[in-house]
This record gives sequence, structure tokens and C-alpha cells, in this order.
Amino acid sequence: MKQTWRWFGPSDPVSLSDVKQTGATGVVTALHHIPHGEIWTIDEIEKRKSEIQKAGLQWSVVESITVHENIKTRTGNYKEYIEKYKTSIRNVAACDIPVITYNFMPVNDWTRTSLSYKMPDGSNALYFNWVDLAVFDIYILKRKNAGNDYSTNIVTKAEQRFKNYSQQQLEALSGVVMFGIPGEKKNSTSDMLQKLELYKDIDAAALRENLCEFQKEISAAAEECGVKLAIHPDDPPFPILGLPRIVSNLQDFEYFLNKVDNPANGVCFCTGSLGASKNNLTEMVNRIWGKIHFIHLRNVRKDEEGNFYEADHLDGDNDMFSIVKELLLLQQKLKTSIPFRPDHGHQMLDDLHKTTNPGYSAIGRLRGLAELRGLEMGILNSL
Repeated sequence: MKQTWRWFGPSDPVSLSDVKQTGATGVVTALHHIPHGEIWTIDEIEKRKSEIQKAGLQWSVVESITVHENIKTRTGNYKEYIEKYKTSIRNVAACDIPVITYNFMPVNDWTRTSLSYKMPDGSNALYFNWVDLAVFDIYILKRKNAGNDYSTNIVTKAEQRFKNYSQQQLEALSGVVMFGIPGEKKNSTSDMLQKLELYKDIDAAALRENLCEFQKEISAAAEECGVKLAIHPDDPPFPILGLPRIVSNLQDFEYFLNKVDNPANGVCFCTGSLGASKNNLTEMVNRIWGKIHFIHLRNVRKDEEGNFYEADHLDGDNDMFSIVKELLLLQQKLKTSIPFRPDHGHQMLDDLHKTTNPGYSAIGRLRGLAELRGLEMGILNSL
């Protein structure tokens, strides 16, 4: 597999020279300074690409070109935003970057409730807790009828926890849930409520059809110019904040892959996002093998309530040996090398005393990359 590393651009605390030392040969990045929905120009793409190449690296995957909310809801001037998206795809292709990742998650790109969950070894992990989400949803966001979306047990615990939280703790929780992508504009609660209102009449079936209509358009453009598309799964892979989830399991994948049967239309196989639910990841690789265009490798550990923290890459609920083995067999079958990156790492060692992007500190991901590289070599030597 092609070893890549996510980089958030010039403001990333992890520099390109740092990336070069990890052993990764490719960079996964995006033009985060361009507003959602606007065109990525060739000049801007080439400027970033040149910066990466000067460091002796290759821009291997775009992650991500953000999908405007109007496209997801098919409201307002969504057709104009689709045309702009297709132009960005063509411009990326003109700059010889072969894979574009995107997601179709409504409102929030990803959601956690803690960015510094303390692990037994003293490192920090990302964490999702249902009670804390309910505290945010019911008492901070104050979404109408939010309590109806949680079990009685979670609502009761959330009420008690809210009473015990200080104002500082509540503000911190709010900041975590609405953290978003590093380098991009942060949501406020009023922003989020306004965006959630756009989805009041959109259920999972409607959102699924909106996705497929979008995929028909962009897949045709991508096939025409020789680019592969990779949709990232929902993170976490279950409905939150009253929003539907439609890219969360095998059934979801098979639905849109069959409905939009285009060679360019594929997935980013993220073991961390998909592994936070009850998905059989090895089976999923076998079922959608020809449609995996990009890979994120990380692990999670869940509890009985469905809360989860991000575990070490080889130590969690997901059988990473089996998953990586299937992915390597898949690549032999396809006679190709699929780019992968070590997704999210613990904040550890010297990085505990530095400002880092949550999940994207250098040392934790370097540990993950080293472990995954060793796992890959051991499997390949045994085949």
C-alpha cells in the first residue's frame, strides 16, 4: 500500500519536513482556505502541489473537497454548486492528483465529545460519549425535542451530568462537538441550529437519493478526466443531533455503489469510522473490494453503551491483521497499490506539551504508521 500522511497545510504544527522523516512518501491534504462550495483553481492547486514537491513528497490524495450544504439538501442554488464541484474535480485532474475524498455528513464533518481522553499509559485519545452528546444537544444546543432521540437512561444521566458540570466544562464540551476541520471556520450553536433546520424534512431515504444524484454528476466528470472518487464514511456511523446517516454500513455502501455504477465512484475505507459500529470490516472489504480507492487505518474500543475511544492502531475491537491482510490480497488481485494513511494517533510523549490538531499529532501517528508498516511487511512475507 502507498504510505501517505495527512497534512493540514502551512499552518499545520507538523511540517512537511516532519512528514518526510516519517517514511511516508505521499501527502493527503486540501485547500482549507477556500470557502465551501467555491472552485479550486489550477493556480491554487499547483501552488500547494509545488510546496509539497519541494519537500520531496507527492500530493497523493485530495482530502477533502467539501460538499456544500445546499448540495446535500438539494435546495437553493445547489445546481451551481454542483457545477463548481465538477470544475474543481477537473482542475485537480489537470494537476495529476489521482484521488479525491469527500463526505456527505450533514452539518458536522465529524463528532467527538472529548479531544483529550486520558489513556492508562498517560497519552490522550479522542472519545465519543453518548451522555455528553446528550448534554450538548439538550442543554447547550437546546435542539427542539432533542431528548426524544436518546434512551431514558441516557437522558437521566445527561440531566445529572449537566447539573454537575461547571460553565467552563460546558463551554469546553460545546467547543469539542463543534470543532470541525482544523483551519476552517468554526460553527456557533446558532449556526448549527440554522443548519439543522435545513434538514427538518429530510430523512435517510431523501438524503440517500440526494447523495446518489450528486454522485451521478461528479462520477461522470471524474471518469471523463481520469480521477477516482472516495466517499468517507459517517463519523460516527450512527444518527446524531437528529440527522440521518447514510454512509455507515455495508448496506449503505452497496446501495449507492450499485445505483451509481461508475468506475470512478468509490469509497474511502476508514476502519475507525466503520469500526465504531457493529460492522464486519473484513467482510466489507470482500464485498466492495473493487471500489476501495483510499484507506484510513485506525482502531476503536467500544463499551456496552456504544461509547468509544480511539485505541492504538493494532489494539482495539477491530481485527487489524485480518483487515490489512484482505486489503493486501485485494491489491494483488487488482495489481495496484492503494494509498493509505495512519488515521488519528494518540497525543503522546513530547506532543503532550505542544499545540496539535486533535488526532493529528506527529508522534502518535508515527507510532501507528510504524506498526502498520510492520504488520504489512509480516503479512506480505507470509503470503
